[in-house]
Amino acid sequence: MELRQLKYFIRVAECLNFSEAAKESCISQSTLSQQIKQLEQELGSELFLRNSRTVALTEAGMELLPYARATIKDADACIERIRDLKDILTGTMNIGVTYSFSPILTETIFSFIKKYPKVKLNIFYKPMSELMDMLRDRKVDFVLAFKPSAPMEGIESHILFQNYLAAIVSSTHSLATEKKVSLEQISQYGIALPSKGLQARNMLDKVLERYKFNLKARIELNDPDILLNLVRQSNLVTVLAEASIHNERGVKAVPIDIPDNEMVGCVHTLEDSYRKHSMLEFIKMLCQSVAVRERINSWL
Repeated sequence: MELRQLKYFIRVAECLNFSEAAKESCISQSTLSQQIKQLEQELGSELFLRNSRTVALTEAGMELLPYARATIKDADACIERIRDLKDILTGTMNIGVTYSFSPILTETIFSFIKKYPKVKLNIFYKPMSELMDMLRDRKVDFVLAFKPSAPMEGIESHILFQNYLAAIVSSTHSLATEKKVSLEQISQYGIALPSKGLQARNMLDKVLERYKFNLKARIELNDPDILLNLVRQSNLVTVLAEASIHNERGVKAVPIDIPDNEMVGCVHTLEDSYRKHSMLEFIKMLCQSVAVRERINSWL
């Protein structure tokens, strides 16, 4: 039995489609089928029920799947530990980032790649729910996002900094000189909001529901960069985490005057998972960055 055979088995079990699994594994379908057949012969049991239209796991396949996943997890951890023991800091680090965290991350990325040029960074910008699924599937090493409203099973959230929900306006907007703004004040202007599912929007919707208030959006966008450009060039108001405009020119974040207006920036990791030295070093550099240090206890 080979690790690659277990990886192929897991991929087919997840896809339940040999053609799709072969594409994701970057091998031909005939090679994939041959490897699965060899694994079945070695185990003395069929792992999949196949016909011309469907693929399903047999009882033996369902029994093998959690053990196969655990074996691959342990093998990957072994490789990472040996690499780190050599203190070379090579390899790849996969980071999940919500859109609100993008400006906070830039400084650390440049510092890290300069100090550790042999480490490849793969950075995925997605909504939090998708990133958490990637974390559970071990497709990312950690996720940078605001703390969810409720604990997530199997995931640890480590606090980086405090932040808040803000009305984002152009620097020439009439609200730009205010120390705080109310929901009523915001409602007097044209509103452009982040799409549902993005963290700032999730928090805003909970606030609006709690206070039974309605903000009628003229525009909804899932791209904060475009949202900020619209605000910068118009009299529109949007609502984002204050951290979203770090190093952005021509815009101003005005705190929204509501109780418990706090968004906590966190590093999210799997419970009891191995943490690469490169990951720990990246997070250490992030904690020392200007963007994070400016926002530690910023609510006090």
